[in-house]
Amino acid sequence: MKRLFLQEVVARDGFQNEKPFIDTEDKIALINDLSHCGYAKIEVTSFTSPKAIPALRDAEAVMAGIQRQPGVEYTALVPNVRGAERALGCCLDEANLVMSVSDPHNRANLRMTREQSFAQLKEVIGVIGQASIAVNVSLSTAFGCPMQGDVRLDEVLAWIERFAEQGVRGISLCDTTGMAYPTQVQALAQQVRDRFPSLQLTLHFHNTRGMALANTVAALQAGVDRFDASLGGLGGCPYAPGASGNVCMEDLVHMLDLMGHHTGIDLDRVLAASARLPGLVGHDTPSQLLKAGRRLDLHPFPQQAHALARQVSDTPLERAQ
Repeated sequence: MKRLFLQEVVARDGFQNEKPFIDTEDKIALINDLSHCGYAKIEVTSFTSPKAIPALRDAEAVMAGIQRQPGVEYTALVPNVRGAERALGCCLDEANLVMSVSDPHNRANLRMTREQSFAQLKEVIGVIGQASIAVNVSLSTAFGCPMQGDVRLDEVLAWIERFAEQGVRGISLCDTTGMAYPTQVQALAQQVRDRFPSLQLTLHFHNTRGMALANTVAALQAGVDRFDASLGGLGGCPYAPGASGNVCMEDLVHMLDLMGHHTGIDLDRVLAASARLPGLVGHDTPSQLLKAGRRLDLHPFPQQAHALARQVSDTPLERAQ
């Protein structure tokens, strides 16, 4: 099977939702460990205003402190021109821009209409274009909005086209609040691949309703080869109450490996990194693999079962005597 490209978002999408501030050195150490796991891309931080997201107020320090590995792209969220100016001095490989294809969600999340967001991001693309930094645009609520409901397919395609005309390298279709379902995913992904074959297409799933892995399989069937995921399944969206966060990276890798896909990911290293997360964030994570182990992680036969087996085998002999 062809190579799949997995992209880690825990240091940005995951940590921005955590209440305690994670020390800069701890972030750097984790990203350095993740850099040896085989990822195609790691989203390191966000150049959003520190007042808006205090959890990532150390963006420049983290970018300066990480040890970069050849073959790994280091990306960060860049929300506006001020963020772009900050990012230019940090040797980014890619700037990740975000807006929602749902107007109610964009107003609630970014305090702007979609047209206002597009105008702002167009300016960001102009600033980023001054350096050799690739641009990816993440389109939130591409599979549905909790305030609007379904988003029409033609609307999603129209926004992709407008950004493609600006010369962006990639588009991420984001299931921001976990509303996607497999047949919908396959249909949209296929349409995007057919109409925009030159764009680097990424699927970004949340596991809010437990369908992230099923949606991944549907995207694979449509030929998608790039996926975001978050170590431990951290992350989420404030407009999806009770959400468990992004699809869990280790659970995703485990499934893809079993299916015979080539991910290039060292699952042992990923699990070791994920095991450190509860100590950093102060709570358990949604990772199923950390709880249950891999499919063929075998366990010793229970001692009490040995004793019961002896009792059962001795019973006929006792009766014969």
